Amino acid sequence: MIKFDRERTIAIAVLAALLMVCITAPTLSFKARSDSLQELADAQDRLARLQAAHRHAGGKEAKREGIEAAPDTAFLNGQTMGLAGAQLEAYLSQLASAEHTSLVSSGVQQAGHSEEKDIVRIQATMDISYDGLHTLLYKLETGLPYVFVDGLTLQPPSEAARRGGRDSVIKASFNLRALWRQASR
Repeated sequence: MIKFDRERTIAIAVLAALLMVCITAPTLSFKARSDSLQELADAQDRLARLQAAHRHAGGKEAKREGIEAAPDTAFLNGQTMGLAGAQLEAYLSQLASAEHTSLVSSGVQQAGHSEEKDIVRIQATMDISYDGLHTLLYKLETGLPYVFVDGLTLQPPSEAARRGGRDSVIKASFNLRALWRQASR
């Protein structure tokens, strides 16, 4: 019978570990290659669908020629970005007063470095009823100038206001965005 001493046991353990590494490495390599091929096939499928959609839309060029550009009233037309921001704030204030809503605060947000130079952003907070909010959002999204609601945060009325029987007035914070076209001087 063979007697295993400490050196032989260590050598067998190292051999077993080396054998495991030699078996595991190709297995993991084949799995990574298989995953990569699957991702490539998915990407090629998406590309083929996009190209087919583009070819399909290519036949509609004649229909697209009849589409008109947005009217000048769709854009804010201040001479500077600051004046365009003030124009957007005035427009929001006008819509808020038409809904009998109190505009608590509003302010122009500075444009980020990655943003386009023709976008004006404001943040506004107002106390408004649920029905007024619905109407205000509809007017903002469908009226002129084109205004897009990027964010909306609602704070429900306090418990005391609900018990007091007041119409449910909520605090709404808006992040609005509009397109600016510099007016000629």
